[in-house]
Amino acid sequence: MITVASLVPYLGGALVLGGVAVVASRRRELLIRWCAWAVGVPLVTAAFWWGRPGAALVALTAGVIAVFEFGGLLRLGRPDRVVLAAAVAGVVLAAWLAPGQVLRVVAIGALAVAAVPLLAGDAERGLHRVGAGLLGLAWLSVLAALVPLGASALALFVAVSIADIVAYFAGRRLGGPRLSPLSPAKRWSGTLAGSTAGLGVLAVLSALSWPTAVAVAVGGPAGDLLESMVKRGAGTKDAGRWLPGSGGLLDRIDSLLVALAVLLVLT
Repeated sequence: MITVASLVPYLGGALVLGGVAVVASRRRELLIRWCAWAVGVPLVTAAFWWGRPGAALVALTAGVIAVFEFGGLLRLGRPDRVVLAAAVAGVVLAAWLAPGQVLRVVAIGALAVAAVPLLAGDAERGLHRVGAGLLGLAWLSVLAALVPLGASALALFVAVSIADIVAYFAGRRLGGPRLSPLSPAKRWSGTLAGSTAGLGVLAVLSALSWPTAVAVAVGGPAGDLLESMVKRGAGTKDAGRWLPGSGGLLDRIDSLLVALAVLLVLT
């Protein structure tokens, strides 16, 4: 069984090795990104060590931040963002306090999200607001899976993060056919190399199974493409600008979100 304690040495070692590599590269943007990781990883790890309450706190925080970034990309007004944030928070709290009621809470959240433009009588943008809100609810409510999965979700996040990094550098070096028009910089060669690296990380962390393998190899790249589609539709490069070296939080968890969804479906 995977525990947070068993992951700590690997997380610490990865941070140290990453820091050495960043210093050797002498690239300022990588140093800024590593500093953000050096602060964020211990905080998230400590929260997961706390158990289900800590995982719920991480999911709530990430969910609310991601909702407002998503709302900015889709140009949703404040009422839409507030209701969507409340709906996502409700799903997370249900996963923690009343797991048997999660589907009911999702349904209530969907009705609340749809009710905002309906009550406003928005005939011009109402359909866009309803569609965007339901997409956000389905996409971001998956963070509630952090609560029951616990340390397994942390291991999955490490695997998809390493897979993303390897895919980026391998794709640039190896070249080859593009993965999708949604993200012209991504190559099949990089995706395959990243997936291989992600599976290796799962094996090292004793978290490798066929559901986690599919989640990393298929869900991770699909999550990245999903956010690319949203950002291309919004005509922007990043979901935010507040996270040093990384844009926004949604830019960092896009792969994890669909990977979690795939893992939930398969298990």
